[in-house]
Amino acid sequence: MRCKNSLAQRLRLKIDWKRFTWLAGVDVGFEDDGKVTRAAVALLKFPSLDPAGSVLVRAPTSFPYVPGLLSFRELPAVLQAFDQLDTLPDLVLCDGQGIAHPRRMGIASHLGLWLDVPTIGVAKSRLVGTYREPPDERGAWRPLMDRGERIGSVLRTRSGVSPLYISPGHRVSQQSAIDYVMACPRLYRLPETTRAAHRLWALSTRARVIIAN
Repeated sequence: MRCKNSLAQRLRLKIDWKRFTWLAGVDVGFEDDGKVTRAAVALLKFPSLDPAGSVLVRAPTSFPYVPGLLSFRELPAVLQAFDQLDTLPDLVLCDGQGIAHPRRMGIASHLGLWLDVPTIGVAKSRLVGTYREPPDERGAWRPLMDRGERIGSVLRTRSGVSPLYISPGHRVSQQSAIDYVMACPRLYRLPETTRAAHRLWALSTRARVIIAN
């Protein structure tokens, strides 16, 4: 059952390109009791995953907390960070949900529509949906289902670790989302893209910090 959310109906959940050079990871959160949004974007070269640029933005939070609409609260600072990048990435992996969201519009989907770039949601916890636990081996996965619709995949990026919740954001298929996430881990549970963004979010001195008004 497809969500009737007007933004969600604009999403394209299929791959429409074959090769890419630049990946970005996104991590976003809040400080000062939610008054300030802190967004990190890390740019990496593919397939080496070598760092190629980074931006950290702090901006006043302009949207109130509304359950199910968190991306509206997070996105302004994320977009300001992307504005500071010299190169628009070919693929963005977000620390958060794509269509694995009650409204089928997590931050990865919202960002993909706004920038018109392929995006994937890479979440550490489940927001919605049911699934069977995947086998404890690298690359094993099970579909994440909600109301009869596949909204993502529960993916084991390494054996012996908890799975990740992978969902297409925009311009990426279910299988492509799995394939690209599996192309990014090195020695850790998280793909190198979102790991790099999280290090920046934690105020790495390598980040170019922008204080937005």
